[in-house]
Amino acid sequence: MTRTRTVPGSVRRTLARLTGQHTGQDQEAGLATAEYAIATVAAAGFAGLLIVVLKSGEVRELLVGVVRSALSLG
Repeated sequence: MTRTRTVPGSVRRTLARLTGQHTGQDQEAGLATAEYAIATVAAAGFAGLLIVVLKSGEVRELLVGVVRSALSLG
């Protein structure tokens, strides 16, 4: 009588990755998370740059002028 052994999933996935064989799983799993992380970092950098620009004197004066002219009645 012969015994058959099953290969654990982690070993099977590692062997498939090393040999370049497809395991049937999505090769792009987790990619969306990385894309969200990159987009979040980019948005935070843009927000920081926007804050620096808006705090400058010239831009502040320009924005105050726009708001005053929009709120004036005449």
